Amino acid sequence: MAKTVIATGTSSGLGFELVKQLLSQSTPYTFIMGARDTARTQAAYDSLKYDTTKHSIHILPLELSSLRSAQSFAEQALAQLGSNKLDYLFLGAGVLDGASGAGPNGSAWCEGYVVNHLAQHYLVHLLRDALEASRTRVVVVSSGAIRSVRDQDPATLDVDLKANSNAGVRAVYSASKFVQLLGAHYWRRELPSCTIVAVSPGLIPDTKLASSMGLTMNMADAKTIPEGAQNLLRAFTADVPSDPEQIFLTSWGEWWPKDVYAMSLDRDLQKKWCLSKDEIEKSEGLT
Repeated sequence: MAKTVIATGTSSGLGFELVKQLLSQSTPYTFIMGARDTARTQAAYDSLKYDTTKHSIHILPLELSSLRSAQSFAEQALAQLGSNKLDYLFLGAGVLDGASGAGPNGSAWCEGYVVNHLAQHYLVHLLRDALEASRTRVVVVSSGAIRSVRDQDPATLDVDLKANSNAGVRAVYSASKFVQLLGAHYWRRELPSCTIVAVSPGLIPDTKLASSMGLTMNMADAKTIPEGAQNLLRAFTADVPSDPEQIFLTSWGEWWPKDVYAMSLDRDLQKKWCLSKDEIEKSEGLT
């Protein structure tokens, strides 16, 4: 039986390499992917010349700065999934944003927040029934940047993640990835039949996102894109700790102690930043 994966962030970089490595395995996979440029993404995967008798790839339009696009993607992905089991949900999309302009589609929030957290959190809401029925493993691509929230003060999130805050690329990235981790904890409780894993690929300077932040392969602990993808792949099969709050898999294959991300365990913060489906649709003008 083929393993089925619904995925974001697999058009290039680490996500593309992760799928490439899965396509080389003996296990058959069915991928349902969201992509901004479906034609370019389709051409990139066609160039891999993978075994189409064993694997299948379905690329659907998805622009994560638009929650309406997330709605459309979810509808099409569920139609493509049909009655099949959803084995994995891979949430790997991410952008850099300095919050120097208006929010996308009239949002009060900057694009970095909408793409890195809100739209993908909303997508989990839209796929919830399938996730619960399939006991899906949800893999969230996180980052060590979650430790760099400005002043280690959650109150700065309300400032830095707003549209036109001019907070800067590093501040917005750290804040949005921290909020994303709050979401992983939220879904761990909300989806008890599922397995939720947050995972860091490590320092991967050759990705477009990392190079835009000035990271280079000369840095200590720098890893290649194939190495980073292998780190992410561990999250697909790793045995999870008995402590349900220990959900963060490091790039060196160990589970981070909870004290490293203790601030993200605050349930009040999780509730504040992880809105319900109805709350999202109301706040973002979808109703």
